[in-house]
Amino acid sequence: MPVEVLHVGFGNVVASGRVVCVIKAGSSPVRRLVDQAEQDRRLIDATSGRRTRSVIVTDSNHVILSHINPVTLVGKLQGIEVEEGEGT
Repeated sequence: MPVEVLHVGFGNVVASGRVVCVIKAGSSPVRRLVDQAEQDRRLIDATSGRRTRSVIVTDSNHVILSHINPVTLVGKLQGIEVEEGEGT
């Protein structure tokens, strides 16, 4: 049975069935979530040095950083093609 994946940038993928939420990066609570995940060694940085735009939380409580806009990622999860400039 093939696993559906979500491309999060630079050849990195996440099993789309494991995604709990996609959050816009930048707010203080999200920064605290990322800091706590880093301390607990649950943080995965898939930005390749780019600016973090999205934070993805999985059902295993891992936190994944992506440079792709959250609206674009949600569109990919729903199977909708979203222009890169939309939702920024």
